[in-house]
Amino acid sequence: MTKTVSNSGTSLRDRIEEAIVSGEFRPGDRLEEVSLAEHYGVSRTPVREALRQLQEAGLIDIKPRKGATVTVVTPTHLIHMFEVMGGIEGIAGRLAARRLDERSRQDILECHEACRTAVKDGSDAYYYENERFHMAIYHASANPFLEEQARTLHRRLKPYRRIQLRSLNRIEHSFEEHERIVQALLSGNGKEAEQALWDHVTIQADRFHDFLAGLERSTQS
Repeated sequence: MTKTVSNSGTSLRDRIEEAIVSGEFRPGDRLEEVSLAEHYGVSRTPVREALRQLQEAGLIDIKPRKGATVTVVTPTHLIHMFEVMGGIEGIAGRLAARRLDERSRQDILECHEACRTAVKDGSDAYYYENERFHMAIYHASANPFLEEQARTLHRRLKPYRRIQLRSLNRIEHSFEEHERIVQALLSGNGKEAEQALWDHVTIQADRFHDFLAGLERSTQS
C-alpha cells in the first residue's frame, strides 16, 4: 500500500477502508491516530476526520479512552444489510424510471459509459465508477429523503461491495446487470428497474459463497 496521500488520488478515508478490506487492518484491531499518521505520511487532523467518517459508516468503533477498533461484523448481518440495500435501490429505480428528466438521463448514461471503460481497468477503477452510477440513480428518483437514506447505507456497505467486485468475472457480470438497469430506466419500466436493481444488489446463491470466500481471505493474514 502507498504510504503517502496524493491530493489528486483516493481520500485517506478510502485508503484506510481499503486496508480494512484487504485484511491489513482486521476486525478487532486498534487504529491509533499517531500510527496511522506516520503510516500515511499525514498529520493527525485528516486521520481524525477519516476515522470519524469510518465510524459513521459503521466500519470502526470509537470509545472514550479506548480509541478506535475495526468493527466485527458477522456475514449474516451483512447479508441482511444487502437485502435492505436491494430494497432501497429497487424503490429508487422504480421512481427514477417514472421521473427521469433529461439531466438525470444524461448523468446515468455518462456514468454507465464510464463503467464500460472501467471494466477493463480492474476492480478498483470500476468500484468508483460503479458508485457514481448508483448515486446517479438515487438522485434521479427525485426523492431527497430516499436519496439520503440510500447514500448512507451505500457508504456503510462500500468495503463489502468492493470485496464482491474482486470475485472472478464479477465486474463483467456487474456491468451486464447495469445494462439491464439502464434499459429499464430509459424505457420508463419502473417494475423492471426495481427488479433489476434488487437482483443486482442482493447477494444470492453462488455470489453469496463467493462473497464469504472473499470476506474470509480479507481477514486472514
